[in-house]
Amino acid sequence: MLPAIFGLSGLTLTDDERAFFLDANPAGYILFGRNVESRAQMRALTDELRALHGRDHTFICIDQEGGRVARMKPPVWAAYPAGESFDRLYEVAPASAIEATRANAHALGLDLAEAGISVDCLPLLDVRQPGAHDVIGDRALGTEPMRVAALGRATLDGLGRAGVAGVVKHVPGHGRALVDSHKELPTVTASAEELAVDLAPFRTLRDATIAMTAHVRFTAWDAANPATHSAFVIAEIIRKAIGFDGLLLTDDLDMQALGGTVPERAAKAQAAGCDIALNCWAKMDDMVGIASALSPMSVKTAERLERALAGTAAFDGPADISAQGALFAARDRLLDLA
Repeated sequence: MLPAIFGLSGLTLTDDERAFFLDANPAGYILFGRNVESRAQMRALTDELRALHGRDHTFICIDQEGGRVARMKPPVWAAYPAGESFDRLYEVAPASAIEATRANAHALGLDLAEAGISVDCLPLLDVRQPGAHDVIGDRALGTEPMRVAALGRATLDGLGRAGVAGVVKHVPGHGRALVDSHKELPTVTASAEELAVDLAPFRTLRDATIAMTAHVRFTAWDAANPATHSAFVIAEIIRKAIGFDGLLLTDDLDMQALGGTVPERAAKAQAAGCDIALNCWAKMDDMVGIASALSPMSVKTAERLERALAGTAAFDGPADISAQGALFAARDRLLDLA
């Protein structure tokens, strides 16, 4: 199996994509708005992706956070609030905020499970910092590490109840970035002592099965490389200081924070210690290049991938989403407290 996750160009697989994916056998796929039209279309697409490899537990992910980051949109799917909504509720009623977050994630996960999505790139554990770029902004679960961890845990629990795995991101923390890593490389000059705040939620949730790296350079740890390409950050900070031993994905390799060609970025991330290279934009030349640039999946990565997908739904039929109404009502009743 190739340790890569690839994007798709449209609502259905092209002949070239189908042939390439069969040959390359990637670990999984990521869907975007261009791949989403209707409930039936989405389920047919994800069913075909699973059938390509004969794997019921196939890594098929999406960025469905709520707020401004949502690939599945109304009127076909419900709108979900951004993380800031639950942060505001935590100010007045912490237990209610945790309950509302769990109900929201459970309802969201039921939408994903019905569509055949096994992994959601949520929750953000980035601790929001004053003066930072708004690329995180209202997506964050708060400015206080304990709160972020508590709401992050509730998110993972809610998704898990629907048979969907969550991804904690962006390890070791994107909350201090002063620029958007989609467009340029953020450099964080905080001291190692100051960065303990950023690590704290990830350390608390170190038993999560999947994490995504930050394309952020931390001068306290590695002045030359962003975390995604830093062997020191991955080995000493993510694996050792945080204690995370799950499946480590890169953030999208097409983001302009990284230098070199996309295949070179993938190879460098793997050499640094990332388990899986994530490439979102379905550019065939880049995907073919990544397939040539990466070494075969290691035994350790395969074990982590299997563990990450172990609790996901089997997707052998339509998901039962009859409970959604009660979950929405419970969430909204609690959010009204704020």
